[in-house]
Amino acid sequence: MRLRAVIIALLFVAGFAVVTSRGHWNLSRILHPIASAAKPWAEPSAARTAGLSPDELNNIDIYKSCRLATVNITSTVYRRGFFFEVVPSKDIGSGFIISEDGRILTNSHVLQGNSKIQVTLEKGDIYEAGILARDPQNDLGLIKINPKRKLPVLHLGDSEGIQVGQKVLAIGNPFGLEGSLTTGIVSSLGRTIRDENNRSLEGMIQTDAAINPGNSGGPLLDSTGNVIGINTAIYGPGGNIGIGFAMPINRAKTMLTDYNAGKIYRRPQLGISVVYVSGDLAEALELPSQGGLLVQDVGRGTSAESAGIRGPRQVVIIGNNEVGVGGDLVTEIDGKPVSRVDSLTQALAKKRAGDNIELTIFRAGRSFKLNVRLGEAPDAV
Repeated sequence: MRLRAVIIALLFVAGFAVVTSRGHWNLSRILHPIASAAKPWAEPSAARTAGLSPDELNNIDIYKSCRLATVNITSTVYRRGFFFEVVPSKDIGSGFIISEDGRILTNSHVLQGNSKIQVTLEKGDIYEAGILARDPQNDLGLIKINPKRKLPVLHLGDSEGIQVGQKVLAIGNPFGLEGSLTTGIVSSLGRTIRDENNRSLEGMIQTDAAINPGNSGGPLLDSTGNVIGINTAIYGPGGNIGIGFAMPINRAKTMLTDYNAGKIYRRPQLGISVVYVSGDLAEALELPSQGGLLVQDVGRGTSAESAGIRGPRQVVIIGNNEVGVGGDLVTEIDGKPVSRVDSLTQALAKKRAGDNIELTIFRAGRSFKLNVRLGEAPDAV
């Protein structure tokens, strides 16, 4: 039996070999059917691009239309060195053109006092610039060059309607790298920061669009390409960490209006500090649920003190914060309900020293209107 099985096996192998030689069968097809079914290897074809998204196209369009009106500003200040020699010190910043004849908006701190100012246009043309107007309290500056041709301009938008979360774009010259674009969103509104001279800059726009040294004075744009802010400062020393600040463009509009009318802009001051409360917090403090600006301090000798605005009577702890309570609640400004933390800052941005502002005050369970003549902020030069 064993011999018979061996003979059958040998005949099977021999027959298989004959069939293979005559029928051109492939042994690999028998032993590896899956591998043989696969197509021979070939280099993969390049994937087709999905195209640019609508948001990317928006970024590109804005950059193409706005970069030509964004300029590089170099200010040179001559200082005394250790051995009393005169040493030039240069600083760089940005700006943007607002008139075809060469008027440019930027930050006041970019201009470095009585410095020599040089403007480089996007195409490389270089011009000397003169200062037309400055508002150090809002860190704003207006300069002028005399170009040989009409220049492209940026359009000023409206910073009053800005919303947290909306897209913004920044163009400038970070670290001297001209024509750089960054994008982000409005992270917060109504921020107060201190500049290098310890001045308080109020009502600032906070953004996570990358802003670095050299971006100062450049435009912060909305998704239609209108300027809604002027990039002013970053949080902390060094480069960008995702927290930058821009001055709302409506502040610059006031300065420009006065300049065009031949007036010197006088920054107004009411003289109060406030905190915004609403909803459950307002009700817990026995205030109207629609809320408003709760007065935390009234400055001595200010318009607010003269008008009789009252500050807090005591301090309570809410969460991790101290809040002064018992003072006046501002619910309306010039007839408009207070709905944002920067409502007062926005209203003052449209005013000048000597103008009146109408406040609706909630005090001791009743509301009344109060007209206040605004004073002039100190050091407003």
